Amino acid sequence: MLIGEYTHTVDEKNRVSLPVKFRKEIGKKVVVTHGLDNCIFLYSISEWQKVAGKLAELGIGQSDTRGFNRFMLAGAVEVEVDSIGRILVPDFLKTFADLKEKVVFAGVHNRVEIWNSVRWAEYKKVIEGQADKLAEKLGEIGAL
Repeated sequence: MLIGEYTHTVDEKNRVSLPVKFRKEIGKKVVVTHGLDNCIFLYSISEWQKVAGKLAELGIGQSDTRGFNRFMLAGAVEVEVDSIGRILVPDFLKTFADLKEKVVFAGVHNRVEIWNSVRWAEYKKVIEGQADKLAEKLGEIGAL
């Protein structure tokens, strides 16, 4: 399971080191794509195949389904993890997530999210302030 929060630096060539804690689970090749809340999602190849399979099952009849499939699948790129654990973040994804020099890797069960460090701090502050209400809602539906 991918968990934890780590801050790293993007170099001048758009490379960033994956946190050591994630490297073993992720493997030597990963998929990066548009994420929600203006971050990047990073998946191992096996997890990506599961996600892509679920997206394929949605069909093409609804415009919102087609749009979300395009958002996730057309924006996906296979990326090699180099010998020292770095990945190259494609320019269009770096721009999408407004990644600057400092980024945050957040492990979220089966994926890693890569965030602009300032945006992550702002987002985290909001979520932390709502944690009790979110827990109540999840309890109501039996998730907690």
